[in-house]
Formats: sequence, C-alpha cells, structure tokens
Amino acid sequence: MRVFDPHIHMTSRTTDDYRRMADHGIRAVVEPAFWLGQPRTNPGSFADYFDSLLGWEPYRASQFGIRHHATLALNPKEANDPRCKGVLDLLPRYLDKDGVVAVGEIGYDAMTPAEDEAFAAQLELAVRYELPALVHTPHRDKAAGTRRSLEVVAACGIDPGMVAVDHLNEVTVAMVRDSGCWLGFSIYPETKMSPSRMVEILTQYGTERVLVNSAADWGHSDPLLTVATGRAMLEAGFTADEVDRVLWRNPAEFYGRSGRLDLSPPDGSGAYAGSSIARGGS
Repeated sequence: MRVFDPHIHMTSRTTDDYRRMADHGIRAVVEPAFWLGQPRTNPGSFADYFDSLLGWEPYRASQFGIRHHATLALNPKEANDPRCKGVLDLLPRYLDKDGVVAVGEIGYDAMTPAEDEAFAAQLELAVRYELPALVHTPHRDKAAGTRRSLEVVAACGIDPGMVAVDHLNEVTVAMVRDSGCWLGFSIYPETKMSPSRMVEILTQYGTERVLVNSAADWGHSDPLLTVATGRAMLEAGFTADEVDRVLWRNPAEFYGRSGRLDLSPPDGSGAYAGSSIARGGS
C-alpha cells in the first residue's frame, strides 16, 4: 500500500514520526500552513514559518524517502488578528515558489467579517497563480460554515475542481459533493472522522474526488491513520485499486493541478511505481 497524506502538519511532529510513516508506506505529504498554537504577532513570523515549510521540512522528509510539498496562506484563526493582515501582502512572494502546490488552509474558524475578507482575497490569489485552494471548515456549526464556504467559493469564480473542502463529516459530505469541489476527510483518534466511519462514507458516496488525510498536528492525532483507513477499506471489501485511488491517485490528481507536484523519490532513484512528475513549476 502506497500512501500520499494530503494534509499533515509535520512541523508539529518528531523525526521518529517520519520514520514510522516511511515504514508503513507513506511516500508523499502535503503540509498546509496553519495556526501553531501560540499567536504570531507580525508577518515576519509567517515569513520564517513559510521558509521552514519550503526548506527544512522537505529536507527532513527526504531523509526517509518522503516527498514533501506545502500549501501557504494566512490561516482562518489568525485572519482575525489585525497584526497578521500584512501576510496577505507577503503571500505573492511565496506562491510562485516550487514546492507550493495550493493556497491553504483558508476558510473559516469563527465566521467573522475579517475571515470573510481573508478568505475571498486568498481565493483570488489562487485564481491568479493558477493554484488549487485548500479550504478549512470550522469546528463549530460545521454545516453552516461549510455552506457559507461553498457560497464564497462559487462567488469568486474559481473552478470547483480546483478546491478541496476539508474536515468534512456525514452532515456536510453531500453538499460538497454536489458543489463539484473535492471532499477532504481528516481521520483522528477521537474526533472528526474514524476509519470505520470513513469506510461507510466511501461505501455510500464512492471514491471519486475523495481525499483522506491524518491532519496530524500538535494535538491528539496519529500520522498513521491514513494507513489504518486503507486497511479498513480492504477489510470492508474495497479492492486494492480502490484503496490506491483514495490514498494515492486522488491526492496526486488534485495537487497535480498546481503543475508543481513531484512524486519522484527525493533520493533521485526514479519515480515510485505508478507515479509521475506533474508539468513543471515556476
């Protein structure tokens, strides 16, 4: 089983996690920019963070044969802090860089006017730089937040096939599927989504446009729950090809739309079986 985790915060994980992930078939990851837990007080803090996501983390991952890409954005939670608004002016400097495969995480935390402004502005950046967008749905009032997110996506004119709406559940999956956006699910030990619930959703809705991630970060999370979901799919009667579609080919297709996705092993030994290098980046 080969696995591409399309949403994991490796900055928050140890090097031992990279080793465990490699041992269980995880060969590629995308790390979205997110809230680190401690409020950042100026755009310079984000510049240092973005530099780390594009330099240090790909190097750390490469030591274990894992290809690392990133998505960059002003995250919804910090969009409410006026000290961080300058990040929107900083982003264009980074969105041209190789290794950046989407704008994200963007969207809503508390659904405030400041979040409205940052969300719309960053969707416009995604359109301008021809990048996919990774949308975070709020933890509270999930259905209303998801519905509002889809309204903003529709209003900005971005191709819904360039948008992944993440952290979905049984209540929100149908509305996102019907929108034409990609469906993201975060598998967690206790909250969000479990492997067994994910299997039920896949049984009902199929494997098309589905992204399964661990969203592992500094909280109670597990970077191997993508692997656990693949095993649960096999036990439920899904074929190995269907598992490969969900855990490898789907994220490769979505982030490949950036034109910057490189799924060759970082040691230069050649492409993983069945993988390819997307059209060249800038």
